[in-house]
Amino acid sequence: MARRKRPLFARWYPDAAARLEARGLAEQRARLLAPLEGRVLELGCGFGANFPHYPAAVTELVAVEPEEHFRDLARARAGELGRPVTIIEGTAEALPVESGSFDAVVATAVLCSVDSQAAALAEIARVLKPGGALWGFEHVGSPRRARHAFEKALDAVLWTHLNGGCHLSRDTLGAIRAAGFDTSGIRTERFAFLPFPVSKSPHIVGAARKPAPTA
Repeated sequence: MARRKRPLFARWYPDAAARLEARGLAEQRARLLAPLEGRVLELGCGFGANFPHYPAAVTELVAVEPEEHFRDLARARAGELGRPVTIIEGTAEALPVESGSFDAVVATAVLCSVDSQAAALAEIARVLKPGGALWGFEHVGSPRRARHAFEKALDAVLWTHLNGGCHLSRDTLGAIRAAGFDTSGIRTERFAFLPFPVSKSPHIVGAARKPAPTA
């Protein structure tokens, strides 16, 4: 599936996002990624914000990113850190990697902006080993009816167009469950340090596991 390019977003977003790292986002990344090990695939790596937080137990890191400017920034970040990272062009809906080959997939604030959550999650399930897990954090739509209606309206008229395809109103946890993942490892938090309106959005955080086949 082709993804609409968003080059203007790729230009302004890194400076804005870097300020959020110091306000608490870097700490969230470090806590999330600390348990990872083995072969890891990161989706939508952007400018490489997660790269400093992968533990030594990660033996291979492959990162997929559709925007050329982000890929250039990510390669520079990996070089600065001295961390080997294979950075490739691709989309979450059509991952250019082999099936059943990764111990973990990482997606931090990515599923809010993919063109198709169902297609992206099907691809994530395809590339994970049995028992492997999707790790990430995502802001999701409010369970309150009035606020959710406001989020949907804001997505339609402004938010999604200005923010690289991001949606405030998505039921990402429901989509993950519908894709067949075990979501018992996911918790809900608030990231109050983020700018309004995502500071008011629930965030899902943790790991959703691909079930291992039963004997």
